[in-house]
Amino acid sequence: MLSQVESDVAEMALQTTNLFSITTSNNKQDDNLPKSDQNNDHLIKKKQFSYFFWFTGIAIICSVLDLWTKQAVFGHLGMPGEKEMWWVWKDVFGFQTALNEGALFGMGQGFVIAFAVLSIVMLIGIVIWVLVPFSKNLFLIIIMGLVSGGIVGNLYDRLGFHQLRWNDSFHSPDSPVYAVRDWILVMIGSYHWPNFNLADSYLVCGVICLAIYTLFFTDKAVQK
Repeated sequence: MLSQVESDVAEMALQTTNLFSITTSNNKQDDNLPKSDQNNDHLIKKKQFSYFFWFTGIAIICSVLDLWTKQAVFGHLGMPGEKEMWWVWKDVFGFQTALNEGALFGMGQGFVIAFAVLSIVMLIGIVIWVLVPFSKNLFLIIIMGLVSGGIVGNLYDRLGFHQLRWNDSFHSPDSPVYAVRDWILVMIGSYHWPNFNLADSYLVCGVICLAIYTLFFTDKAVQK
């Protein structure tokens, strides 16, 4: 009886030893395979962090520069109509304050809320695009940072954070202004181009660069 128990114990010990040996072997194999995977994951995460750093930095710099120039020009020239335009190049280029309740270059007047909501949705979409780890490059990241800076700069104004008050006959006296501050004046001959700001410039440049990249530098465009 004792010898039978000893035999069973010995057999169990042998099975346990074999199982441990197999487990150890598998663990060693797993340790070897994931090392390359871990390195790849580390490189991907490092690249993603670099992209996010570039994107955030460009967006912040662009939006701060836009808001600072708006504040400086409106602080000097006041609300629209309070002071005459300031010419840098007579009848060609200068500064003039204007308030835009629409989109780029005065389009879609009166749809401030709609444009504000659209701006928020676009901004969220861009941030998600930047954070999701899939194929992208630094050029696209820079473009998206530029566009995001423009979106933030104009969204700030549309939400009324500049705390301006209307002083014209078209709005309720002393009511809050929910409009974008424009200040860059360009004349094309006798045509007065709609006033714009740096945020508008970021958006236009970003869209143009994105269109050029899509048409000429993507894999599909190259194959064509």
